[in-house]
Amino acid sequence: MSNSYIDMTFSNMKIVTARLLLYPISDEDMQLLIKQERNADLKQAYSEMLQGCFDEPEKRIWHILWFIELKSKKGTVVGDLSFKGLDANGMVELGYGLREGYCGNGYMTEAVKAITEWAVSQKGVSSVEAETSPENTASQRVLTKAGFIPTGENGEEGPRFRYEKSCAQALS
Repeated sequence: MSNSYIDMTFSNMKIVTARLLLYPISDEDMQLLIKQERNADLKQAYSEMLQGCFDEPEKRIWHILWFIELKSKKGTVVGDLSFKGLDANGMVELGYGLREGYCGNGYMTEAVKAITEWAVSQKGVSSVEAETSPENTASQRVLTKAGFIPTGENGEEGPRFRYEKSCAQALS
């Protein structure tokens, strides 16, 4: 990866970029997050993600929530990312969000680029897709800057974008 590296140890997995640490949270942390979440839609989404971890423990990484933390301020979580499972065609769908007060700093573009590069480097993954509401131009800019291309299709939330594994990556 160009501007990031992966640190994988027995109990710790993280993606490190110039300014960020990206890491999957534990099932216990996910349960606590669900318990504390006040937004019904997020509570439902997090519950479905955790159920995916339980249903497919060997594919847990494609269901769990990843935190985005500032390297310069340990413990400061500025947002999160998640995948929505790995399908039979090797596609994973990416979702993400920033916490209030952290927009406009390029954090999400940096995080999306890093986790996407990581994802397509994993065995069995051929592409990463994301969708965003038509009026969310900031999210569309994040995807474009991270190398995603509009597919011309619409999903449940709106326009879909795709990042495909390059030919060089496919051979490795």
